[in-house]
Amino acid sequence: MFRQIFLWAGIAVLASSIAPLSQGTAQMTTPFVRKHLYSATANAKADIASALKQARAQKKRVILDFGGDWCGDCLVLDMYMHQGPNDKVLEKHFIVVHVDIGHMDNNMDVARQYKVPVTKGVPALAVLDANGRLLYSEKEKEFEHTTLSDVTKFLNRWKA
Repeated sequence: MFRQIFLWAGIAVLASSIAPLSQGTAQMTTPFVRKHLYSATANAKADIASALKQARAQKKRVILDFGGDWCGDCLVLDMYMHQGPNDKVLEKHFIVVHVDIGHMDNNMDVARQYKVPVTKGVPALAVLDANGRLLYSEKEKEFEHTTLSDVTKFLNRWKA
């Protein structure tokens, strides 16, 4: 008898604690969903070449986003890039190439080519003009603990 009372009491407590969470989640405008952004099997050099070709045709710039799916800050940065007002600026002015660094053992040559010190941490970004000229490369982990407004400032500063 007491077991049934405790069981039902536990279920009631659990149900009452879940209800506010689900209500709060329903009110979120952009829920955080874990994405697969960085492919270990992608050919980063070919992806960059393709993005540059597209950037020339569309008069855009290219953002190289070095990181890994294991990196929480990388996923947060991507989430901020795709929230308003950043989503519109990103779509109008940039092409993003996600470059997988593995566990500091993948595409290190690409990071060196664009002067991005990924060994200091990720996410790490570089911005290229449509001709592939390096305009910006991150130096001091600027996007490790970023905010939505930091991303907005960055995109507006480097848009074409």
